Amino acid sequence: MIKIDDIVKGQQTAESRWAKFGPYYAMFPIDFAFKVVKQYSRKGDYIIDPFAGRGSSIFAGGVLERYSLGIEINPVGWLYGSTKLNPAEQQLVLDRLESVYKLRNRYTKSIEKLPEFYRLCYCDEVLKFLLAARKNLKWQTNSVDATLMSIIIVYLHGKLGEGLSNQMRMTKAMGMNYSIEWWREKGYLSPPEINPLEFLSKKIKWRYKKGTPKIVDSSILFGDSTDELEKITQRAKDSEIKFSLLFTSPPYWSITDYYADQWLRLWMLGESAIPRSNSHKHKGRFGSKVEYYNLLDNIFGYCSQIMDPERSTIYVRTDVREYTFNTTLEILKKHFPLHTVTIKKQPFKKKTQTQLHGNTSKENSEVDIILTKR
Repeated sequence: MIKIDDIVKGQQTAESRWAKFGPYYAMFPIDFAFKVVKQYSRKGDYIIDPFAGRGSSIFAGGVLERYSLGIEINPVGWLYGSTKLNPAEQQLVLDRLESVYKLRNRYTKSIEKLPEFYRLCYCDEVLKFLLAARKNLKWQTNSVDATLMSIIIVYLHGKLGEGLSNQMRMTKAMGMNYSIEWWREKGYLSPPEINPLEFLSKKIKWRYKKGTPKIVDSSILFGDSTDELEKITQRAKDSEIKFSLLFTSPPYWSITDYYADQWLRLWMLGESAIPRSNSHKHKGRFGSKVEYYNLLDNIFGYCSQIMDPERSTIYVRTDVREYTFNTTLEILKKHFPLHTVTIKKQPFKKKTQTQLHGNTSKENSEVDIILTKR
């Protein structure tokens, strides 16, 4: 039997070793994800999370034998979540790493064309390897390539010795000019010399040392929830499947642009070498109250059509700030009018998205909105 404390506190099982895979802002604490799934659902139930992030809710559901389905629009979060649900065989990943590493010298000239940031961030050996991986890994369609790419982007940047880069944060990539000035000011004038084959081989072997997690049939779709949920609602009607737990945390209004925060990992996944703002209305910072309202209205409207009418729980973690909280609560009541509402304030124990991104509210907390019908 899986024990939540074993997963949260230890690294002694495959489930605990993969549970926290992937540094990511605005992620559910793993103990919270497991406790909610265990309390508000049963084995064999269906769980959905339309804003899956790195997939903590889906991972918890899968480990606890619930059939879980997530949707995530950010490829970084999708890669993390998909990999820990179903990592490829270790030896295949190691073999693929070696094959990509052998291609690195094809990119000797290419690294000279990159902006100054990259040459200060990575030694030439690492940078050539990254370009080879960026060009040759088919991470969207091949499970081995996806697993390897997800491990690469985990260690793409971090503290010296913990990642492939010069000194950087692990969760968030700072801007190019800021990074260059900071490195020079602090004396980090050259990146660490690292052999990426040796470095990543050790990380892969450590990750797989306890095996791979045992997960019931669970997955995360890569796409926009407004599009994917329309398809899911139709399929659910045809199959008569009903979800018993909707467990999610939508983006908070006017907090941050998660694509900007992850620009370096997104470059690794094929986007521009120079970070640009994202024009997709569901990928940037939610500054428009109208677009924010419409997003939540659409998502929870679709979800209301696939929840079990006799026994279901809607568990939403949101922002304490007035507009985000009131909008979320209003829309949930609109689409689940027969559910009983419970509000729980959650004081910060760890840094969460409002704390990380400048929440000035005197009420230093997030809020859980729980709607139940049993």
